[in-house]
Formats: sequence, C-alpha cells, structure tokens
Amino acid sequence: MRLAELSARSGLSTATIKYYLRAGLVPPGETEGATWARYDESHLRRLRLVRALTEVAGLALDEVRAVVAALDASVSEHEARGIAQWPLSTPVAENPSDDSREQVDALLARHDWHLEAQSPHRRTLAAALDTLEQLDFPATDEVLDAYLRAAESVAAVDVPRVVAEADPIVAAERLVVGTLLYEPVLTTLRRMAHEVVSGRG
Repeated sequence: MRLAELSARSGLSTATIKYYLRAGLVPPGETEGATWARYDESHLRRLRLVRALTEVAGLALDEVRAVVAALDASVSEHEARGIAQWPLSTPVAENPSDDSREQVDALLARHDWHLEAQSPHRRTLAAALDTLEQLDFPATDEVLDAYLRAAESVAAVDVPRVVAEADPIVAAERLVVGTLLYEPVLTTLRRMAHEVVSGRG
C-alpha cells in the first residue's frame, strides 16, 4: 500500500507517519523509485502499536522506541509482555519504605509469585502501601492476599487472550490497550460490588 492508504487505515496523518519513520519507530517501506515506497500490514500493525503507546499509554517517544526495539529483538512472549507493560506502571518519585518493601516481598513469597528483578510493579505497590499507611488506612496482609487472589483470577482471563495472538507486535498492542482500557471496567465493577454488598447489610 502507498503512504496515503497507510495513513487512511491507521488514522494517522502522513506527516506523523513520516516523523515516525524518521525517528525509527516504524521500519522503512520497500523503495519503489526515488520518491515512492510500498508498505504492508506489518507497518500498519507497528503504527497501531506506536499509537497505543503514545496516545493510550502516554509514553514519550524515547520510551516507545525502547519498547519497539526490544520487540524487534525477538524476545520471548513473556519478555515482550513485560517490555510492553512495565512502562505503564505508575512512576514512583520517592523510595518506598523498607516496611512496605518487606510487606510486598512477603506477599509475593506467600503466593509463590515470581517477578523479574527489574519489574517496576513491586516498587509501585510498595509506594501505594506507604500512602495508605500515611492516611491511617493500612493494607493488611489479609487484604493484600484477597486482592492478589482476585488479580490472579483476572490475569487468568487476560493473559490467554494476549498469548493467543501470534504476532508479538499485535500482542503488545492488545496488552497495552487491554491493560489501560480494561482498568476502568475493573474499577467500576469494584465500585458496583461495594454498592451491592453495602446494600445487603
């Protein structure tokens, strides 16, 4: 397909696509003459991923470049999921307390959960526990155990839907979009459950 068709199908302007091409976020098309190039479905998939990372996830272009470069390096499916999802973790400005870090480590150990050493999620959770502690509404181990079991049930539904996709670029896009756009669904269902359970009292 020509650039105009790629633009129409991706929903991105030709200027934006050219910028992504120059930035190395999208591989070049197959050259056909001095001023023409042909693009295929792989370019469309890459543009959709870049769009999801920039518009849905709000990542900076340097972060997007790191994600697509890692995916291009033919990493495993599990590694690809981490590469795509880790930038979505809420940034933590300050170091979490030792107590919160220990509580998170104990939680993971109790349930035999293994996170990669560089995963930012452990730090993000510990920082959230610090905030709850400061507001005098701490998360007990019993609460965290219940939340973890619920999260594992959700992951048991989510992960196969992504793993079923053979193309790692499409899988990464679905992971990013699914993580961010399904979170409001989970949050709303939780609030609805609070209303229902409270009403039963």
